[in-house]
Amino acid sequence: MTDDEHRFTGMYDECRQRVWAYVVSRAGRQVADEVVSETFAIAWRRLEDVPEPALPWLLGVARNVLRDNIRAQARREALGAELRAWTEGDVTGDVTGDVADKVAERISVLRALAELPEDDREILVLVAWQGLSPRDAARVIGCSSAAFRVRLHRARKRLGQAMESPPPPRPRVPSLKEEWS
Repeated sequence: MTDDEHRFTGMYDECRQRVWAYVVSRAGRQVADEVVSETFAIAWRRLEDVPEPALPWLLGVARNVLRDNIRAQARREALGAELRAWTEGDVTGDVTGDVADKVAERISVLRALAELPEDDREILVLVAWQGLSPRDAARVIGCSSAAFRVRLHRARKRLGQAMESPPPPRPRVPSLKEEWS
């Protein structure tokens, strides 16, 4: 075992429980394991930057990872809510100028788009809504044009499949009377 491996193992053994407890106190058990794993992955990559004692630095990294996870989750929830609002007709304001209103399949497209994985949605939105060429969209994603075209083809195929399948049933909400019986 190298000196770096010894140092990292010692730091991990000494600090893991305290970092985990910190994350649990901020965000709960559901995300704690993921945040702690990411924190120690960063520590391994930046082992030369980790000061002694390591705990304050690790807690700062955990705090940043947690903050980034919360922001990402908020973005996903906002997008999901926006897509649901469009498909359920809850859009407010003047939509008379919206070209998409003239498309007969608008609601089914948006409903299917909402069901796709986030990566597929991003690819389709970059090309269809943002009007980027596959070459420019590949730059945004951070891949080659060829790889982007393959991803775009697959995303379009999954969108078509999602449009053919019936929408998922809405969950039934029990009445207060049913809940108390």
